[in-house]
Amino acid sequence: MKPASFDFLCPETLEETLAALAEGGSEARVIAGGQSLVPMLNMRLARPALLVDIMRLAPLRQIETSGDEIVVGAGVRQAELEAWPNLSRDLPLLAAAFPWLGHVQTRARGTVCGSVAHADPSAELPLSLVTLGGTVGLRSRKQKRKVAADDFFIGMMATDLAEGEMIEAVHFPKARPGTGYAFREIGRRHGDFAIVACAAVADDSGLRLGIAGVDDRPRVFPLPGLDDDQFNDAINDIAWSLNARDDIHASARYRRELVRNLGCETLKEASRCRA
Repeated sequence: MKPASFDFLCPETLEETLAALAEGGSEARVIAGGQSLVPMLNMRLARPALLVDIMRLAPLRQIETSGDEIVVGAGVRQAELEAWPNLSRDLPLLAAAFPWLGHVQTRARGTVCGSVAHADPSAELPLSLVTLGGTVGLRSRKQKRKVAADDFFIGMMATDLAEGEMIEAVHFPKARPGTGYAFREIGRRHGDFAIVACAAVADDSGLRLGIAGVDDRPRVFPLPGLDDDQFNDAINDIAWSLNARDDIHASARYRRELVRNLGCETLKEASRCRA
């Protein structure tokens, strides 16, 4: 299929971009890498009247360190962040997640913020952002605001993005000394979206486990004061709390079993990485 007709704008400034989004309202969409949006356009699952291309905006193509955060602009491609020299040091969880993320071709075009905006509940970048306790920077013509990632994702491919707003950047907390990180995933084929993916952080306050592919959005669970011999009971409770469903890829029972096994392995790996 081919997309329905739409207008296409390549603004030269961020102000022009925001004005176009304000004028277009619910009928305007931002396009960057297009790896999620273009297939939806072709299948006519999305029918915007206006596409606003942000890839000419140099201020949105930056990866910057701001205090204890790494700020990734809306125009940064996934491959650019993957190749960033400080990735393993400052964002080790993302360094562990990137090998699971799509394919070389899709990472070369797709953007980090585009994956966050698409909000697929099986996607690796939204899971990593939520598990790390990151935030999403939003901007419209009238205001700027930051939303905790756990509040930004509100359902299946649904977010807190308001009409006329765009994601300006995502903010990942920098790795802290004495903190362990781990990422594991099971999919039908390497590069597919996860059937279940788990991300874990271990620090002085305890453990955090993030899970994608089971519920309608990535979920994160704090597990303070948990010893290795308590993992199984805690993960079993988490598995049953998730809104797992049967689909063509896996049954709800299989997904819960994956959460139990993969979750324990990921937590233990994060704990070991603290040493």
